[in-house]
Amino acid sequence: MNSLAIIDYGMGNLHSIAKAVEHVAADTRIHISADPARILEADRVIFPGVGAIGHCMQELQRTGLDAVIREVAASRPLLGVCLGMQALMEHSEENNGIGCLGLIPGRVTRFPTDMPDPLTGASLKVPHMGWNAVHHSEHPMWRDIAQDERFYFVHSYYVTPARAADQAGVCNYGIDFTSAVAHANLFAVQFHPEKSQHAGLQLLTNFLQWNGN
Repeated sequence: MNSLAIIDYGMGNLHSIAKAVEHVAADTRIHISADPARILEADRVIFPGVGAIGHCMQELQRTGLDAVIREVAASRPLLGVCLGMQALMEHSEENNGIGCLGLIPGRVTRFPTDMPDPLTGASLKVPHMGWNAVHHSEHPMWRDIAQDERFYFVHSYYVTPARAADQAGVCNYGIDFTSAVAHANLFAVQFHPEKSQHAGLQLLTNFLQWNGN
């Protein structure tokens, strides 16, 4: 039986993600854990997150889970979700500037406050909240997911990978922004698959079948 660990560092919709995975993979053992040994025993790992990057990095470093995430990324499939995606980058401008895990070269930037709505001309609200279409690259994680499928987002910051090849999905919200990244064993999304109905469940299904690289 395959096993999957969901990293618990105090920030994330852990049980919602676990329930979504359970829905598509009854034959997978799912552990929500902060125990490095338990996480490193798993065949696949999900790194979720909601909230501020400063607290995220503080907790990862305090618990030693930053090193665990680096080890996982070098050896098996890792799925980053929302803040978990942002933490994979090198640097975020949130909280007056925070160094992140640096597993994918690039930065995290706040949405501008003066982005015009193309329909009304009024300024778009930040955070970006709700459903948006994702235009995606060719990657096994997008199997059976239609081009420009809609996923559910809640975020005020977005990632910009330094390498164009790492960009796996793009959205538009006032500006074009990267909504998914992929490199070797890493795949990460800004949206919440556990809140994205059929398309989100398909992405989780694909993750359970993806062997990385």
